[in-house]
Amino acid sequence: MANYKNDRGFTDFVHKRLALPLIYKQLGWQEVKLREDYAKYIDMMDGIDYVFRDGDEIMSVQERFRDEQYKSYSDFTIRYRRDDNKFKSRHESEYYKMKAHYFTYGIIDSTKIEVKKAKGFIKYAIIDLKKVYQKIDSKAIFISDNKKNTCEIVDGNRIQCPVKYNTDGSSSFFPIDISYLVKLWGNEMIVAQNGFL
Repeated sequence: MANYKNDRGFTDFVHKRLALPLIYKQLGWQEVKLREDYAKYIDMMDGIDYVFRDGDEIMSVQERFRDEQYKSYSDFTIRYRRDDNKFKSRHESEYYKMKAHYFTYGIIDSTKIEVKKAKGFIKYAIIDLKKVYQKIDSKAIFISDNKKNTCEIVDGNRIQCPVKYNTDGSSSFFPIDISYLVKLWGNEMIVAQNGFL
């Protein structure tokens, strides 16, 4: 539980201090203040961290931020399974419940321990998750527990994403390479980005 609180605190800090002014403000997205109980519910049940408004449009967002040690990676990650969780109902993670329309993924310019010294993002991207899930549903993107470290383009027009396991055994996840999304399908899945391409 301590790891979750530490990650949550890190993410909340990056959201407020960096993402709001440096990403969302530039897009004209304004955060919608939600009741605390409702915000907690949609996070747990629907994989939605925040809701934004842009004029009449409402956007739901899942966020994940990493520290500078991840700067060489060109992918974003989605939590997959928590098979060691004592509650069977919690074995299926974010991938199975995600209803957020967008996924904001960013690498900050400091370590996690020194997050208060961060000035911005080394790279960030906002990905249209609905379009990514359409590609997953059509098998144009597929998950394979193939023991590989990175995504691959296979058959010339599909992305194979490996299952990766956190070293603490808490969960598995799979990466999706942002540059491969653009290579195969242009910019249709990328709402905004800086540093990934």
